[in-house]
Amino acid sequence: MRRASFLAVLPVVLACAGCGSEQASRYYPGYVEGEYLRIASPLSGTLVRLFVERGSEVAQNAPLFALEDEQERAARSEAQARVKQAQATLADLEKGRRPPEVAAVRAQLAQAQASLAQSAADLVRTRKLVADRFLPPQQEDAAVAAHDRDRARVAELDAQLRIANLPARADAIAAAGAEVKAASDALAQAQWRIDQKSQAAPAAGLVDDTLYRPGEWVAAGAPVVSLLPPGNVKVRFFVPEARLATIKAGDPVVVRCDGCAHDIAARVRFISPQAEYTPPVIYSRESRAKLVYLVEARPDVPDPALHPGLPVEVTQAAPVR
Repeated sequence: MRRASFLAVLPVVLACAGCGSEQASRYYPGYVEGEYLRIASPLSGTLVRLFVERGSEVAQNAPLFALEDEQERAARSEAQARVKQAQATLADLEKGRRPPEVAAVRAQLAQAQASLAQSAADLVRTRKLVADRFLPPQQEDAAVAAHDRDRARVAELDAQLRIANLPARADAIAAAGAEVKAASDALAQAQWRIDQKSQAAPAAGLVDDTLYRPGEWVAAGAPVVSLLPPGNVKVRFFVPEARLATIKAGDPVVVRCDGCAHDIAARVRFISPQAEYTPPVIYSRESRAKLVYLVEARPDVPDPALHPGLPVEVTQAAPVR
């Protein structure tokens, strides 16, 4: 459509560029063109919902289409479960043993302390009896060994009781924290994939075209909806080489079209550095009059009368004094 519009103004451009009449000096021929937003999903899938129709107006953030996302939702559920598992592991490592486990260690410690007290008393009696020669020296050695054994057992259980009230080692806690972070990142990625399966309008505008129907397979990155925001409409017109020096970027222009209720104010945004329709001849004074340059202008205020492909006439606005 854009190529056809460009070719449609070719006879007018050449006629105006090649003549020196007053009519040609008053206006420049051109046409309206739109810069379309082609909305696509970075993921592939079957199109299940199309919320807009061709030619309808949509507001910003309005839903446009949705692809099937069962697999992505299952992946999100799995990621949520992994996050909970990692968080539970971290919480467990940050705490000491459970109260019943601590109570069991305390009970074992009390039993060991009682045994130590008994073996200490036995050692005292045995030493007295050995000294009085009622028992052989071997009995004292056995009593000393039993006392040392019970004392070591008390020390062991006392250490276990202190450990039972401590969290896990710092390295184990750091590793568990890293697992929580990895699981959370996987969950965020799964949620992003779900979000990408549904696309909304990045700006208010006209739905120029819908390229798929529900039930069709859409490849990753393939546009589903073509959207034209009002601010993306521009005017392309052609200035003869002899008058190119009189116009520059930022200059105000006036746009007229058949059926327009009023003149439309616009401003030059771009001037092509290359000539259009250049004839394959030497740049003599006679051939230079046939050269035209593409110029683009944007309306100061979007006007619904300007439709892509519409022929227009553009004149330079009078300078402000």
